[in-house]
Amino acid sequence: MQAERTQKPCRTHTASDDDYFIAACHLIERTSSLYPMPRALITGITGQDGQHLAEFLHEKGYEVFGLIKGQNNPKIEPLLAEFPYVRVVSGDLTDFSSLVAALRTVQPDEIYNLGAISFVAISFTQAELTSNVTGLGVLRMLEAIRLVGGEKSNPIRFYQASSSEMYGKVREIPQNELTAFHPRSPYGVAKVFGHHMTVNYRESYGLHASSGILFNHEGPRRGYEFVTRKISSSVARIKLGMQDKLLLGNMAAKRDWGYAGDYVKAMWLMLQQEVPDDYVIATGETHEITEFLQLAFECAGLGDWHKYVGVDKQYFRPAEVDLLVGDATKAEKTLGWKREVDFPSLVEMMVRHDLDLEAKRAK
Repeated sequence: MQAERTQKPCRTHTASDDDYFIAACHLIERTSSLYPMPRALITGITGQDGQHLAEFLHEKGYEVFGLIKGQNNPKIEPLLAEFPYVRVVSGDLTDFSSLVAALRTVQPDEIYNLGAISFVAISFTQAELTSNVTGLGVLRMLEAIRLVGGEKSNPIRFYQASSSEMYGKVREIPQNELTAFHPRSPYGVAKVFGHHMTVNYRESYGLHASSGILFNHEGPRRGYEFVTRKISSSVARIKLGMQDKLLLGNMAAKRDWGYAGDYVKAMWLMLQQEVPDDYVIATGETHEITEFLQLAFECAGLGDWHKYVGVDKQYFRPAEVDLLVGDATKAEKTLGWKREVDFPSLVEMMVRHDLDLEAKRAK
């Protein structure tokens, strides 16, 4: 916990405010001397993991702050509608001064850096932006922590969202914390930079900085551009007569899929350790996309998926990652973490959610 925290009060939300950022400030004026709740700052809070983590930390008794870019960001209002306890602060991973200002305002005990250009396919066409946000954004945040928290006994703990995409063309099966990286996308390359920079700041400046090398983790909050959500949503729409076909890219790819709600617990556990370190978070199982398809279509009572699914070359990557499967032994032994939702349950959860969602939309 940090000793002195003074914040400037912000205006509360009113319906007439067009400036959603100011409306979302929620009076950031309490001090830790009066309210000793731990404070967490989450980048990427509007994404799947950010939402799960905000929910989890709130249940743990944290004050939860979300870093959001722009004053009129349309994502703020729906975020606060579902998570009214989240306090929004303005900041941008591409702007160092805004990160320093955010840290000085929030005075966080823990920072979870989940913000990134996270859709791998887009990183091929937006390589520079991906490198700037997903890679250099980590460096900016680490340097902001060093500046705000001090050179010695820095009290801020940092979590970096590393990725199994760093392994790319895998050197061994399964992949663990010591497996060499061979990224196959600009996204993977940027994540490798951020990962190594986190290690460097830990070793050079003594920061409590840990990286979670998370393998694919999904759920109903996943964005529609990701293949798992694309499948579950399309299955629901096909079942309801709203869609005829589903077009995909490489269906032979094998992934280690877990539930995002399980994985954010591991993020938190890493920052509760006395010594910072890096951990692979995975199920240890690998499944082809065709297995996901089979379970999803069966769950909806549609039978053989082949009748509905086709291949479109536009969805292939310039360089494919064929197989990912992680070894989470270290996390299981050191953190006491284990996954709770298995693969069939994950697929069923996503399909049933989208069936309900699409049925409501159709009314």
